Amino acid sequence: METCDALIVGGGPAGSSCAWKLQQAGLDVVVVDRAAFPRDKVCAGWITPQVVADLRIDVDEYRRGRTFQPITGFRTGLIDGSTEVETAYGRPVSFGIRRCEFDDYLLRRSGARLQLGAPITGIRRNDVQWVVNDSIKARMLVGAGGHFCPVAQHLNPVLRGAPLVAAQEVEFRIDPREAASFTTAAESPELFFYPDLTGYGWCFRKQDHLNVGIGRLNRRSLPKEAADFVAFLKARRKIPADASWRWRGHAYLLSDPPRRRVAAEGVLLVGDAAGLAYPQSGEGIRPAIESGLLAAATIVEANGRYTRDRLESYNSDLGQRLGLRSAPRLVPGARGSGLAALLAPRLLDMPWFVRNLLLDRWFLHAHEPALAGS
Repeated sequence: METCDALIVGGGPAGSSCAWKLQQAGLDVVVVDRAAFPRDKVCAGWITPQVVADLRIDVDEYRRGRTFQPITGFRTGLIDGSTEVETAYGRPVSFGIRRCEFDDYLLRRSGARLQLGAPITGIRRNDVQWVVNDSIKARMLVGAGGHFCPVAQHLNPVLRGAPLVAAQEVEFRIDPREAASFTTAAESPELFFYPDLTGYGWCFRKQDHLNVGIGRLNRRSLPKEAADFVAFLKARRKIPADASWRWRGHAYLLSDPPRRRVAAEGVLLVGDAAGLAYPQSGEGIRPAIESGLLAAATIVEANGRYTRDRLESYNSDLGQRLGLRSAPRLVPGARGSGLAALLAPRLLDMPWFVRNLLLDRWFLHAHEPALAGS
């Protein structure tokens, strides 16, 4: 039976960030993930300067052999709309990354012991220890395995009515012969919203790769919407005309209520396992990373006594940092509303609204400093 101080289930940005911080504090950490890394993880994939600061990423070192696309603007509009608004910042406000590279980099850098390609087959509590797969014992367990994380399901057997985003995405290398045949600029991702404001699609050129996807609230199936969105993009010459599509689907919870329970005796949830994606945009990388760092700080502060009351501060810290309360957001509800459909074309035609609220506040969270400097 292998033992460790903390066992983290899930090697994505939330789990690897938590492991990195715990290792720095001198704890012995094991990360278990069902996937082998580098893994094929499709994601629109951009990180803000605050994430770079939170994780102390050496940009010059990271970009050697990896995608690191500066983003200096956005193009926005309605799906099937007639107008688009271009917002230019004149400086990088975010950076495009490929998750297969980014996740592997963070996980290897964490310094944790890794058990990859190892699905979770059992979780049980034994006195003051957790026993996972009948092979690893740990007093502290962290669930970081995404929406379907087995630790999250163990802690939250039933959760009804939570706001769930379904997404379909594809990412592929651009054929050099087609690189000049479409108009999407690498430094300006394109975002197109549904008229009822229940979701949006995107087209993002990351150096020599292209990522296209859609996400919608409380949708069970997206194949028709995905096909329609591709046709819309092709009609506007925003993507290669002859590109082939192999869609990848996934789902995740927004941080709106009802929420998953994230703390209990000897266990914390982080990232998508906790359901922390920003409700305004559905973006989840920064909340995942910051929740992992906050969880690590809580574990270190508990100093080996992982009782529920000593871990409960994580819940309040998370709420304060990520604003886990009902908040105004672009996606107002599962059905949308006549008012949303009426307002959307007007709001998305207003450069001031697009820059100051839609992009700066809801997508980039530019007003919130890095966790390390707050």
